[in-house]
Amino acid sequence: MLPLSTNSSYSTAKSQLFRTMSTSRRWKYLKRILKFRHMDFEFALWQMLYLCVSPQKVYRNFHYHKQTKDQWARDDPAFLVLLSFWLCVSSIGFAIVLKLHFLGFIKFLLWVVFIDCIGCGLCIATVLWIVTNRYLRIPSTYNREQGVEWGYAFDVHLNAFFPLLIILHVVQLFCMQFIIDHPWFISRFIGNTLWLIALVYYVYITFLGYSALPFLKNTVTLLYPPVLIVGVVYVVSLAIGWNISQSTMFFYRYRVL
Repeated sequence: MLPLSTNSSYSTAKSQLFRTMSTSRRWKYLKRILKFRHMDFEFALWQMLYLCVSPQKVYRNFHYHKQTKDQWARDDPAFLVLLSFWLCVSSIGFAIVLKLHFLGFIKFLLWVVFIDCIGCGLCIATVLWIVTNRYLRIPSTYNREQGVEWGYAFDVHLNAFFPLLIILHVVQLFCMQFIIDHPWFISRFIGNTLWLIALVYYVYITFLGYSALPFLKNTVTLLYPPVLIVGVVYVVSLAIGWNISQSTMFFYRYRVL
């Protein structure tokens, strides 16, 4: 009975130490948000570029980060700060297209940053963090504390959100007045196809993020079902004449006016 008690005490102490370290890392991350001189913006820009052309290279770097910093999640908030900056820039374009006044622009910017990006990200990251740790983690008797970090789950969302931002807040915005915002089939087709590409790419980068973790299994369940759902919605939207881009613009205009 003594060895069992000793192992149990060791496991409890190890769990408490793990939680303490995670809390400490999150606190350090939050404190660094205001310390711009300590952020590596050049590396964050490199990650943003490769998320659009070769996202596998970005997750390969997360492996190196795990080996050197002993954590999967980022410890540098430069990526989040740059993403917020690009959201601000794209929001100016939306304000021009939607013809928003200054207060409307501020409302739109707050909605995009705190609801679309951070709010949805918190929900998605939390759900996938629970699902992957509970159902996809490979049992290990050697390292029971090995699991998906919540911070890493949120980083995966941010990684997947950036290409979606480029497609829906830059490419779509550029095409809106000239092509998409018309009652033609080609307008509906182009607008809905941009949404299809953006959402499928979001799902794909999310899948890459979790498949990069060596202690997870069956990560393809995070890829095929969501892509199938997005594909079905895309086909149905074209069939019933629903222009998703126009509906989104109407929703944003309604929220800020």
